[in-house]
Parts: sequence; C-alpha cells; structure tokens
Amino acid sequence: MKAKLIILALAAVMTAACSNEQTTENKDMNQLSFTTEQAACMSAIACNEAKGDLVALESAIHGGLEAELTVSQIKEALSQLYAYTGFPRSLNALGTLQRVIGDRQTKGAKVLTGEDASPLSDDYDALKEGTRVQTQLTGKPFNYEFAPATDYYLKAHLFGDIFARDNLTYADRELVTVSALSGLQGVEPQLKAHIAGARNMGVTEEQLQGIVVALAANGLLDEAGRLAGLLETEWPQGKPNDAYAQYFVGQSFLQPYYGGVANVTFEPRCRNNWHVHHGAVQVLICVSGKGWYQEWGRPAVALTPGTVIAIPEGVKHWHGAAADSWMQHLAIHTQELPGATNEWLEPVNDIQYNQVY
Repeated sequence: MKAKLIILALAAVMTAACSNEQTTENKDMNQLSFTTEQAACMSAIACNEAKGDLVALESAIHGGLEAELTVSQIKEALSQLYAYTGFPRSLNALGTLQRVIGDRQTKGAKVLTGEDASPLSDDYDALKEGTRVQTQLTGKPFNYEFAPATDYYLKAHLFGDIFARDNLTYADRELVTVSALSGLQGVEPQLKAHIAGARNMGVTEEQLQGIVVALAANGLLDEAGRLAGLLETEWPQGKPNDAYAQYFVGQSFLQPYYGGVANVTFEPRCRNNWHVHHGAVQVLICVSGKGWYQEWGRPAVALTPGTVIAIPEGVKHWHGAAADSWMQHLAIHTQELPGATNEWLEPVNDIQYNQVY
C-alpha cells in the first residue's frame, strides 16, 4: 500500500503528456510520453541507477513495470545513462532489470515489452542531427573547442546516435538525465545545465517540480534537495492552511500531494508553534524563499532552496519564513510508527523569533 502511495505522489504535480500506448511514429519528441505514475517511477529508477543502489533500483523497476513502463523504455533509459553515470553503473542497472524481468515472468506478473526505436534511414547523418539536437537543448550552438574529440562524441554519439532513438522522446531523456544527475554529488554545473535543457526540450515547470516530489517520496531526500536548490522556479502556493491556523503565527498555505508529501508556504514572519513529532521523523526540504528552523535550546538554522532538515522524533522545534521573505518547504514523514502523533505547544513569540537574526 505504501509503495502504491509513493508511486502516486506525482499525480498532483506532473502533467500527463500522453499515454504509454503511443507508437514511436506519432510521438511529439518535445513532450513527455510518460503518464504521471510512470514519470515518478522513471525518476526513481534513474536516480537510483546514478547512486549505484541496486536494491532500491530493483524496487523502483518493479514499481515502474507495475505502472506499465515498458521494458523498452526502462532499458533505453538505463542504456542512455552510461553517458552520464558511466558504463559500470549502467551495465549493473541493466543486469538488475534483466533479473527483475525474469522474476516477474516466473511469477506471472505484468511485463510489457514495448516498441523498440524506429530504424534510421540509410543516409542518416549523426553529426548533423546531433548538432541540431544539442543546439536545441543548450539554446545556442555549443562547441567544446578545448577537447574536439569530446565535442564530436557529444554531437555525433550522445545527441546524434542515442537521442535519435525515438522509443524515448527528448523530453523523456531530459527527465531521466535530470533525475540521475540529482543523485550525484559534485556535478551541479551539469545538473543546472540539464535543468535548462529539460525546459528547452519541453519539460514543464510542474514536471520538474514533480521530479523533486518523486525523489522525496521515494526516500531520496538529499537528492530531492539538490535538485530543489537549483530549480529557481515558482511552486504552487496551495490553499489557506485554515485547519492548522491556530498553530501558526501569520498566514500559511498548504498544497498536499499524494504519498504524504505536502508543500507548506509561509508568508514573511509566519511560523508555526513549537511542536514535537512523536513516533516519526519529519523531513523538510526548502524549495523556495528564505526561512528558519530551530530546535529548543539550539541556534536557528537558515532554510534556503535545497536545505534538507531531518527532525528527530521527540525534539521540540519550530520552522517558518524569514522576516523579509516568503518561504516554501516540502514536508515528509519517515520512519513513521503506528499511532504517530504531533504535539502542538506554545507559539514562537516575537522576542524568540527576532533573536534568530
């Protein structure tokens, strides 16, 4: 049940571009071909491939096949990722996919083969086509003059040979790439470039935000924070948080997602009361603006896009917006025990709030 909720976490934030039943001949290459469930699963698959976590990858592949991603689509994504994460991880991931397929076939579980890429014409020019695709992705002609051989590999092989395989669209491939690069430390320049490339290839802001939610819902919290810190996009505000207004100083808004993920928006100076989570760890991922998190008796910690805070069970704390800025964070509960509760305490008064500066 929990796995199904995680798969559905994207339904509120990612636009379903078209159904998985399309043929390669009628795909719009600048639009996702995944349903919302499939996009969530593909993000988890790509990120776990990049991390080299084969146990989590196996679970994500099972989820993707249940969501009717095809073997062709998953195989293509894992093959493409050798260009971004290296052959060893790509090959390990493909081996994991093979084992999952065999296991599911033995048990009679759902496995859709899907269509392979359309054949290329005899006069196909990989360098010419790859240069065109790379120019669309980067928004302008790009020439890596320092390393001409690498420049050729990028144009002719990655964007020419690989991106020409139309069992994934350009938008699909950039969702896969952004999800994977979010799983790697130290590649923020490439991740930022591919965020822009994803936009140029038709991935919408809601779909990019959906990657963050999908990673968070699948327990990839630092990876979700890494991507959120680079998105620089406007997140939905949601509706006034009237049900919990008594526990806030100032106005807050709530945008819930499936799978127990919620985006909370705080107006400037808005903060929630001191409170304690019993039987669960709450994780906050700041996605926009500036704010504060503070535990009782400790200095406040600044919240900026990409900040990830894991709040230990039983710790008294508060969080809210800075005095001069709105702030939004995703809130997720992990390690949740049966009967978990939230204990609301006294408000954070102006003296306490002003002391954080």
